[in-house]
Amino acid sequence: MIVADTNLLIYLYVQGQRTQESEAVLQQDAVWTAPLLWRSEFRNVLISLIRTNALAIVDEAERWLTGHEYSVISRQVLELASRSGCSAYDCEFVALAQDLERR
Repeated sequence: MIVADTNLLIYLYVQGQRTQESEAVLQQDAVWTAPLLWRSEFRNVLISLIRTNALAIVDEAERWLTGHEYSVISRQVLELASRSGCSAYDCEFVALAQDLERR
């Protein structure tokens, strides 16, 4: 199981310099998970990258991750962000990975 960062997801749907890397990760493990935040980040990246076809791409991505999205504990995210200096957005992915690893 892969906790997929938004950039990893974007490059599966939008051709770019990291598309091959995203596809290689998908080949390695096709079960991806993400915190619910991925949707907001995905929409934001999409609208900045492409002004056309964004609706079709987001529909496909949302269908694919349905059932594999998780809430994260705010306290854990904030503690990770405080210790690491990373954004709370980024730490949601780390918090989910840590939580899933414990299950």
